[in-house]
Amino acid sequence: MFFSLPSWAVGLIVFAVIGAATAAGYLTGRYLREHQATLREPFGVLQAALLGVVGLILAFGLTLAVGRYEDRRAASVSEANAIGTTYLRGQLLAEPVRSRSLELLRRYTDLALRVYKEVPGSDGMQRTTAAEDVLQRRLWRLAGEATDVAPVATAPRLYVDSLNTTIDSQATRLSALNNRVPWAVLALEVFGAAAALGLLALHISILGRGLVAMLAAAVLVTLLLLVTFDLDRPTRGLIRVPPTALADVRASMALPPAAQGPSRR
Repeated sequence: MFFSLPSWAVGLIVFAVIGAATAAGYLTGRYLREHQATLREPFGVLQAALLGVVGLILAFGLTLAVGRYEDRRAASVSEANAIGTTYLRGQLLAEPVRSRSLELLRRYTDLALRVYKEVPGSDGMQRTTAAEDVLQRRLWRLAGEATDVAPVATAPRLYVDSLNTTIDSQATRLSALNNRVPWAVLALEVFGAAAALGLLALHISILGRGLVAMLAAAVLVTLLLLVTFDLDRPTRGLIRVPPTALADVRASMALPPAAQGPSRR
């Protein structure tokens, strides 16, 4: 559910759940304030214990989200390096495979950049990855032609190796984009934090003080949840996986090729 919604909707849901629980706890505490002598200690112990448990859950969820974000960044750089190496080695192939392969690699890089604008699992990303698969097959066919023409030459063999790495890197990056924090963990974080803040508001309301601290805690927990959600949405929100490395590779492809391959005889 969380992955298919836009970022503003996720933020609104989290804010509504946390805010409703905090308000309900505070109003309930005001109603029970006349019994504070008997309720102060048990509610204080309960909310302290629950806050500790929820703190661990929030830290666990944030750690999962940060780890997946770093994996996506690493996969993006690895794919950019693989494409760049393939493009450089492709310049050493004989014509006409050389020119056709370099043009397909430029188009392939454009599609790889487009993935950064697509929502993982959406129809748009499926169309983009399908187009990448078509180009991969065409590039592999051309690599086979280059190997047939010069089966013992070094350039085609190195090119085939780097092209295979490029194909593998695409699969790794797509897998990283779709590797999300389990929704059950995110739901547990939201509702666990709501329960803890509701009890905190209840306890503070029974005591009749600490309204500012309660609101500050609610805002802090809400922001922490939003950061966790934002890290787990790689193509939306404020924290995104930057396509800098891939964009640099594509910019280098706009320059004339640095090497000329042997002419086909």
